[in-house]
Amino acid sequence: MKATAPITLTGLKKACSQCNLFELCLPFGINDSDILRLDELVATQRRIKRQQPLYRTGDTFEAIYAIRTGSFKSDVLLEDGREQVTGFQMTGEILGLDGIGTGVHTCNAIALEDSEVCVISYTKLEELARVIEGLQHQFHKVMSREIVRDHGVMMLLGSMRAEERLAAFLLNMSQRFTARGFSPTEFNLRMTREEIGSYLGLKLETVSRAFSHFQEEGLISVQQKHICILNSNGLRKLIQHQASVR
Repeated sequence: MKATAPITLTGLKKACSQCNLFELCLPFGINDSDILRLDELVATQRRIKRQQPLYRTGDTFEAIYAIRTGSFKSDVLLEDGREQVTGFQMTGEILGLDGIGTGVHTCNAIALEDSEVCVISYTKLEELARVIEGLQHQFHKVMSREIVRDHGVMMLLGSMRAEERLAAFLLNMSQRFTARGFSPTEFNLRMTREEIGSYLGLKLETVSRAFSHFQEEGLISVQQKHICILNSNGLRKLIQHQASVR
């Protein structure tokens, strides 16, 4: 796919300092004068069509990607040929960190809808981190956030039953949408039920039954991919109650 033209200084100010994702993305905490130097860092923006890869397993690692609009899933191919979803990423989050250690990407990143990313050269990021105060610290915070999220997934898979996993997933999505200025109770899930099941370690039928049960209990309302949380406290109590009886 042909990359868009490099961002000008004016365009960069609009892309970073005036971006509505400013507090969620890499530049947060960096002063205004240093943001202007990031024209060396954010070289291009790239548009990715729905179901198309941003990168695939084995691709050479060259950059990390800040999601400007849209959403992605990351997955890996298991030995039996099945795809295992390892995460869902949305606007303001970073993709590509999986390639830092080995120099190649260790998973696929697939757009769940038409999306746009800011391409951040990792080599230039390392160079600028040595001269821009706060950039390295902020990047470490981004990496730490990803580690914490991975630990959260391990807790989901290791200690929760099926309905608890789905309740925790919906509440997590609610929190992430809220952080982006959207409604905490009404949102669209861009991923399929099968992809949710893969992520949570559940079969498709189990996910479908859990959604139906939540709807019957008046916890949520579901219309295809549109979710309306009717009783967030009920979802929280489900998790808390199950935790208390173990």
